Amino acid sequence: MLGSTHGTLTTTSRPARVVACGERPGPAVHGTADGTDDTDVSGRPLRSDIPDLDRLFRPETVAVIGASDAEGRPNTGITRQLIAWSERVGARLHPVHPTRTSVFGIPCHPSVRDLPERVDLAVLLVGDPLPVLEELDGSKAAFAVAFAAGFAETGPAGAAAQAALADAARRSGVRLLGPNTNLNAFERFRDDLDGPAIALITQSGHQGRPVFALQELGIRLSHWAPTGNEADLECADFISYFATRPEVGAIAAYVEGLKDGRAFLLAADRAARHKVPVVAVKVGRTEAGARTAASHTGKLTGADDVVDAAMRQFGVIRVDSLDELQDTAALLARARPPRAPGVAVYSISGGTGAHFADLATAAGLALPALSAAKQAELHQWIPEYLNVANPVDCGGHPVGDRRGRKIIDALLNDPSIGVLICPVPGPFPPMSDRLVRDLADAAEQTDKLVCVVWGSPVGTEEAYRTTLLGSSRVATFRTFSNCVTAVRAYLGHHRFAAAYRSPFDTAPRTPSPSARKAQELMRPGEQLSEHAAKQLLRAYGIRVPREQLVTSAAAAVRAAGLVGYPVVMKASGPQLAHKTELGLVKIGLTSASQVRDAYRELTDIARYEGLPLDGVLVCQLVGRGVEMVVGISPDSLFGPTVTVGLGGALVEVLHDTAVAVPPFGEDHARAMLEGLRGRALLDGVRGAPPADVDALVETVLRVQRMSLELGGALAELDINPLVVLERGQGAVALDALAFCH
Repeated sequence: MLGSTHGTLTTTSRPARVVACGERPGPAVHGTADGTDDTDVSGRPLRSDIPDLDRLFRPETVAVIGASDAEGRPNTGITRQLIAWSERVGARLHPVHPTRTSVFGIPCHPSVRDLPERVDLAVLLVGDPLPVLEELDGSKAAFAVAFAAGFAETGPAGAAAQAALADAARRSGVRLLGPNTNLNAFERFRDDLDGPAIALITQSGHQGRPVFALQELGIRLSHWAPTGNEADLECADFISYFATRPEVGAIAAYVEGLKDGRAFLLAADRAARHKVPVVAVKVGRTEAGARTAASHTGKLTGADDVVDAAMRQFGVIRVDSLDELQDTAALLARARPPRAPGVAVYSISGGTGAHFADLATAAGLALPALSAAKQAELHQWIPEYLNVANPVDCGGHPVGDRRGRKIIDALLNDPSIGVLICPVPGPFPPMSDRLVRDLADAAEQTDKLVCVVWGSPVGTEEAYRTTLLGSSRVATFRTFSNCVTAVRAYLGHHRFAAAYRSPFDTAPRTPSPSARKAQELMRPGEQLSEHAAKQLLRAYGIRVPREQLVTSAAAAVRAAGLVGYPVVMKASGPQLAHKTELGLVKIGLTSASQVRDAYRELTDIARYEGLPLDGVLVCQLVGRGVEMVVGISPDSLFGPTVTVGLGGALVEVLHDTAVAVPPFGEDHARAMLEGLRGRALLDGVRGAPPADVDALVETVLRVQRMSLELGGALAELDINPLVVLERGQGAVALDALAFCH
């Protein structure tokens, strides 16, 4: 596979205008050693400690509680494995068993109270770890591992038992791995491999086996953290730790559920700052997958679109399968940063090249057309009738002689090309042997990425087993799709890492003046009327139409004169969510008589439907623009989230929205818009002028600030439609719904 110059340099941050959003207010604000607050205005943490897990993975002393050497007992095999592991890491091992004087010839202690020294790691081989954990404390052990199952994965009773374990660990000061975990952390890792390593995190132990097996292909693995039910130590703790380890080139994770959304974001943020890629399979894309994950680990899986958005924001690369996980993590761990974004596809067959080019282009990879000069250079060795624009078709014969290497070098020397991919659907010796040997030799002499797809279903060929797998510089794949997935992730990660600025650095720590005004409008447990919801928006500087709330027909006529004809009239009350369907909106009224009639009709309908009103709104008629929706909605893991998308009457039909998990900055707000299928509407279509995208972005950021400061009081917010006017004219919230906690 590949060599690397991968490093762990921390990026510098630049301020953003409005960032960060929190869940409901958390614990009281506390400070850091330098006197600065480390919580945002919602009370949620802005940084997290890096757990010192060295003593877990490389302990000096280990206690095995429940150790056994009795033939046929499950604990005997585990004890034997732990003894061998302790010897490999240089740790002193102390067996603990109430009735044995020795285990495998090692003196045994009757209880943890009798341990002769403080241990770094206590391994609990007992069915009920709670009593043992209660005996341990910070003076006896730093870490404990509980293998026993039957906790939160089994239901409410098990969840209560797991909570008791977590409480016991917290009281004792012992950090707990598990329960419902396994021996993966104590596997035999190959120590004869070099280069940047993969650190592995799995909530289900067997799901890490394909990544662990990469060692047989020469890929180094440094750690395996099987987190189980995560009563204490969780996935986020291990991401934070691995991101700071100099030997770790990439983190691979199999995740069934996230324990704490903010902790996960902070861990991903730390990895992004250190430019360490995190590749994850996250179970729960479907309802069936989410149910299974919950029954397995007992954790919340979270709404999948929100999890997906959170991962994208902080650079976590989400893949769907274990083979994608292993191939993508291996490439990211070991490949040098790209020199250029362009991808060149080189094959012996026009059909193969065209097929791969289709897949690569559909995945968003850039296949730049080679310059006329470069094509002329290639045609020195490739017949004129073959296409060499990219993909490059050599026709087959040149790979069997000196021309093959010259073609490869010419492609790698092109300044627009950062990645060379050679798909080989099947072996065709001896030419395929010469081809991969030339590719491997060229890879050793370039700082650009060279990928080979060896498509043979057999995989026993000498060219594959020796030449490709024996190379530390060629990235070898077995399928087209995995190659495309990994290369896309590789280019995307380095693009993301180069531009990353942590939004946590500039998150607001003190409430804005708007927050106090807005709090006065909150009505606990109620839906606000449109009029009150718009006052809430106005408090945060979000533009709404000129309007007045009236309670008589005469007042409506006076208001229309002040607002200016034509006007819109709408019933306003705390229980009105879909006014148009009930006939409670009148548009384009141009005279006093129309206003009087509209007032009577609106109040009559409300009375007939039994809907209480706080009055009727007489509103300015706003000009045409692009109708968008912007809102706040809750998520069980991440707290308030911000949504933007195409709005108006078809919002529930089109479902063209993007969601973001605060904190985020202006750049990400713009990226949300770029991901919309209807993004072109904002640029102007069919003669319409471009819309004021800057005003839309500003509205998204102001809504994010609302979610942060009002997260404890504001359950949901829906601005629909937000009319985005012509460029330079702003955006206006025509309607709004707000629900209070």
